[in-house]
Amino acid sequence: MKKTSLISIVAVAAASALMLSGCAAGTSTSTRACVILPDADSGTRWEPGDRPALEKALTEAGYEADIQNAQSDTSKFATIADQQLSKGCGVMILVDFQGAGAAVVEKAKAQGIPTIAYDRPIAGADYYVSFDNEVVGQMQGQMIVDGLAAAGKDIKTASIIYSSGDPADGNAAMFLKGALSVLDAAGAKAAFTMEGTWDGAKAGTLFEQAFTAVKGKVDAVLAPNDNNAASIIAILDKNGLTVPVSGQDASVAGLQNVLLGKQTATVYKPFTIEAKAASELAIALLKGEKPSANKSLEDGTPFIALDPISTTADKVKDVVAAGDAKVADLCTADVAAACEANGVK
Repeated sequence: MKKTSLISIVAVAAASALMLSGCAAGTSTSTRACVILPDADSGTRWEPGDRPALEKALTEAGYEADIQNAQSDTSKFATIADQQLSKGCGVMILVDFQGAGAAVVEKAKAQGIPTIAYDRPIAGADYYVSFDNEVVGQMQGQMIVDGLAAAGKDIKTASIIYSSGDPADGNAAMFLKGALSVLDAAGAKAAFTMEGTWDGAKAGTLFEQAFTAVKGKVDAVLAPNDNNAASIIAILDKNGLTVPVSGQDASVAGLQNVLLGKQTATVYKPFTIEAKAASELAIALLKGEKPSANKSLEDGTPFIALDPISTTADKVKDVVAAGDAKVADLCTADVAAACEANGVK
């Protein structure tokens, strides 16, 4: 059960981001919330996590939730949207997939339906709900700074390989911008910059190429998420190297690598908090209110920005206590000793 004060603190932050006024928002009178998720294969998030959290919050408030998954297909994304719009939507919550969300936002806007870009920014959306992506990047950059300092390496001369997320994902640029703001300030320079991707297998191939390019001299790796980090760490393991590696998502593999000392830290972003914030925003819009936000994107889109949590080995127990990771999944035979040492039980 999620009884930890950690979640309570973030939940309060999420709630405080929504200051509601009584202005009308859009012309649709439908009570259906239409949601499109991007895929079913990006770890353990969208289907087992966000879908039930969004559905529960919306239906308990008395609204119908039409939640569908584009299954990594931009054409299917567009088809789902057309079907939902033809049935009527009072609000749309969209997780973009390779830019497919922008056309849907335009169609919704033409019908007076407010749109919420969820987790990933979408041009033209009325609102954006996500964790503060530049802060996530800053945390990742700090992982490299701290990791090199702990290893006794001078960051100004260290051989650091930079990687980033898929450039088609608007979040990737914000993550990288945040990371570079910290690394540049510390005097770091990239020995090699990899092509951006979220595909773990591709990240492994790209890292092998980078490893060859720097002739095996690697002091740290700026990895954009735990999935990429896992593939990178596998190659480092094969070459007998343990160096600072960043990440995010607090995935099982990421948390295990953090516990084992193979990944400096991960950024924990409780999806339950994000789903709660998006649901509260959608409900307010369905009621005809016009919420304000605590930040805005560069294009002026109101941004409900939530606080991410940098998680080192000694804080993995907090993720478990919050219910977002299970001891049985984390503390397998090769990780059991690290779990015990860090109070994960």
